[in-house]
Order: sequence, then C-alpha cells, then structure tokens
Amino acid sequence: MSDQKTSGRQGGTPGAFSRWMQHRMNARMNRKVRRGKGTFMGMDVLILNTVGSRTGEPRQTPVAWFADDGDGRLVVASGGGSQNPDWFVNLMANADKATIELPGYEAAPITPHRLEGAERDAAWQRIATAQPRIAKYQSKSDREYPVVRLTPR
Repeated sequence: MSDQKTSGRQGGTPGAFSRWMQHRMNARMNRKVRRGKGTFMGMDVLILNTVGSRTGEPRQTPVAWFADDGDGRLVVASGGGSQNPDWFVNLMANADKATIELPGYEAAPITPHRLEGAERDAAWQRIATAQPRIAKYQSKSDREYPVVRLTPR
C-alpha cells in the first residue's frame, strides 16, 4: 500500500519490478475500497486522488487514515526510505486538486494541512496508540514522518 521505496537498489528508489508490484497492489486495494471494503492490516483505508507534481497526470493511492477531531482524517507520509512518498509530494504540490474516496463513496474534495509542532505531536500520539506498528516503523527511520490533516472542502 502507498509508495514504499524498499528495493535493494542504491539511492533508495525502487526498481522496475518493485514499482510494477506496488502498482498492482495499489490497484487491487483501490478496487476493494470502491466496493465498500476499506481496511488493510487492521487500518482504515481511503483512496487519495492527487495530480503528479512533475507529470500533471492523475494519481490514485490507497492510504491508511486515522480519525481526527471533527470531520477531518489524518494520514502519515511514511513510505519507507529516506524520502517522503510520491503521494505526499503530489498532494502538497497540487493541494487544490486533491480528493479522497472513502469506502463505497464518490470522490470528495479535501484540503490538506501538514501538522507541525504540538499539533503534530498530539495527532502522532493518537495515531501511535491506534497503530503501534507505525510508531515502530517511525523509530527505524532517519526522518520524521509528516502527518497531514485532510478536511472536507
């Protein structure tokens, strides 16, 4: 799920096979969400629709989400490796074009807001409590994973 950069190649970028496999897995999860079944490994999943920052092409990425206060949703840009995942880069570059699809629902426009400081810390605590494996994953990384609040527009 998501854009994980976990190949054994130098530079931390995935090889052709890893990219092909990720594309297949994402497409399968997207079909599942659109059929109204949005969970993976015990986490709720939505489809994040973005526009490629370099290509301008539409992108659809299944992403785990966590409840936020009110009607927002929290997502974590983990993605493995030393760089942020492609979906995060695309989301921040073209925030005004982003939408999400919740299981069984049509795409709805959202506004992303990258959380910082105490706001991020509080959100991270909720996420790590809900899914301790994400905190463990973070502890093995040399970068702090961005946390983004997605709110309806």
